[in-house]
Formats: sequence, structure tokens, C-alpha cells
Amino acid sequence: MKTALAIGAAVLVALIAGGVLLYPHIVPGSKGATAADAAGPAQSELSVYAKGPLTRLSAPADLVPAPDYGFVDREGEAASFADFRGKVVVVNLWAMWCAPCRTEMPTLATLASAYQGTDLLVLPINVDSGDDAIADAKSFLDVHEPLPFYSDKSFRLPFLFPESGKMPQTILLDRQGRIRATFAGEADWASAEARALVDALLAES
Repeated sequence: MKTALAIGAAVLVALIAGGVLLYPHIVPGSKGATAADAAGPAQSELSVYAKGPLTRLSAPADLVPAPDYGFVDREGEAASFADFRGKVVVVNLWAMWCAPCRTEMPTLATLASAYQGTDLLVLPINVDSGDDAIADAKSFLDVHEPLPFYSDKSFRLPFLFPESGKMPQTILLDRQGRIRATFAGEADWASAEARALVDALLAES
């Protein structure tokens, strides 16, 4: 028994040291959430799209730029959110170990296909680490055209946005590179509600 406890403690320490221990997400209104959690920050006019499959959408009134943090493309070339200024960007942070991430990916591919030739970019960024995991992620995304492959194997990006640490995590950026809406968890990004949200951002100058 003591040996098992010692092993368990060692594993826990290793997880914390490696930065891979995730805290459970408490959905506002569930046990453990406070009234302040439920209220959240002030919301913008985009909050009208928080319905149907996007009920948990957050559209902060306080507009802040996407983090100045780099990631890489399929070939390993450096990229950043600043590279996509001038486009409306649907950032999706995902991993192969995250089942809801894989489940919603076809809907993101459908959204990207529907808006080809427009100023919308659907930008999945994989946060797996290790060569084998990243290779698997590339193969998975290859069957979800026309989605591009980008990677943040440091697993830092999920903690730099308002929905800190939650997976999957989707962030919508406007043409100025500002965070306009965030969503934690699986969603149907091919839904009428998602398209209406995207259309509203595309209609802005």
C-alpha cells in the first residue's frame, strides 16, 4: 500500500513539474460556481449569438489583442496571430488526446469549406507534444480538408486566452487581431448560429 502511494505521489509531482496537470473545468451555474462566475465579464453585442450550440459563448466587451506568442506551421516555419491581421480568424486549440476536439473537427472543416474565398480563416492549432503525437495529429487533420496544420507543442497557448486551460478552446479574432468571442468545449461550428456569428464579424470593416 505504501509503495502504491509513493508511486502515485511521484507521478503527481512529475505531472505538475511537466506542466500537464489540468484542473477540471467548472461550468458557470454548476456546483462550485459562484454568482460572480455566472455573471462573468461585461459582454459585447456579439453575445446575441450565445444560443443553441453556442450557448456557452463568451463575447467580452473589453477588446484585447491575441497574445504575442509564436507557433509553427506544418513545415516548422514560425507563425503568429499578427500574420493573419486583415482576416477574421477562428482559432481552435486542440489535441489528439482530447476526444471532444476530434469530434468537432469535421464541423470546423465544413465551416472552412463554406467560406473559402472569403476573409475567414479557420486556424486549428494542435497542442500535442512529441514527434509521434504530432505525426498522428497531422494525419488526422489531413482528412479534414481544407484545414491547415499549425502546432504549439509547448502547450502554452491554451493558458494565454480567457478560457485558460480548457480544451477544446475556440477563439474568434477580428480583422484587427482582437479577441471578440471565446468558447470552451465541443461545439457545432457548421451550425446556423456559428455562421451567423462569423457573418457578423465579416460584416465589420
